Amino acid sequence: MSDAPLDAPVTSEFDRDTAVRPRGQGVHEAQLSSGWAIGHALNGGYLLSVLGRALRESLPHPDPFAISAHYLTASAAGPAEVRTETARTGRTVSTASAALVQRDAEGNEVERIRALATYGDLDALTGDVRTSAKPPAMPPPEHCFSASDAPAGSVPVPEMSHRLDLRLDPETCGWALGEPSGRGEIRAWLSLADGRAPDPLSLLMAVDALPPTGFDLGLGGWLPTVELSVHVRARPAPGPLRIALTTRNLATGFLEEDGEIWDSADRLVAQSRQLARV
Repeated sequence: MSDAPLDAPVTSEFDRDTAVRPRGQGVHEAQLSSGWAIGHALNGGYLLSVLGRALRESLPHPDPFAISAHYLTASAAGPAEVRTETARTGRTVSTASAALVQRDAEGNEVERIRALATYGDLDALTGDVRTSAKPPAMPPPEHCFSASDAPAGSVPVPEMSHRLDLRLDPETCGWALGEPSGRGEIRAWLSLADGRAPDPLSLLMAVDALPPTGFDLGLGGWLPTVELSVHVRARPAPGPLRIALTTRNLATGFLEEDGEIWDSADRLVAQSRQLARV
């Protein structure tokens, strides 16, 4: 498999902005887009999707099953390299590592992210599902709040929000009006603004696309990701995703954020856990 050149026309902003181009064994070029910024830094889920695409191009299996990324330094818009190294390939799964590398203002090479991932084929999995998990109860999207509903002068709208159709559950967005619940919960409907259907790669972005649960705990400002792990459980059906994030523990300057993503067929298609610094 190989992507089109970085300058080739594509129908989706997500595909364009996560595109990679092979440049030798285990090396892919990427052009990171400022359109996925949260304040001064690029979103961690967007960056994970870039790594995920390079890993897909490097392995015989198409879909991320599990990926864990450690964020070393903040990434900037502009050129980058993704360097992959295959650890093992088997009949059902393959495992590899990936590193996202950029150059700083002085031209020095800086590693931004390092990840380890296992890939397989979601279409080859059995249909046997035994779970006690249930989709989050939420109002329909038209009864939820989007960025356009925010009062003037309230929470700034990040650049990444323009790439998304994000509808927040009214029960979990009191923080936007200065009234956080203290429960550490954020729920929302999510689609890509240009109508692109969800797929396993976009799920890597979606787990980190909502406002942080720290806002519902009364925290403000940037909560940088230290580590983000994602398990992709199924290929999502077309339509909006339902995402539920929760934090149960904030201690010693760090919090965890557990996530579930449900597709339009009410299937749990991805799970995540993130460690963030307050």
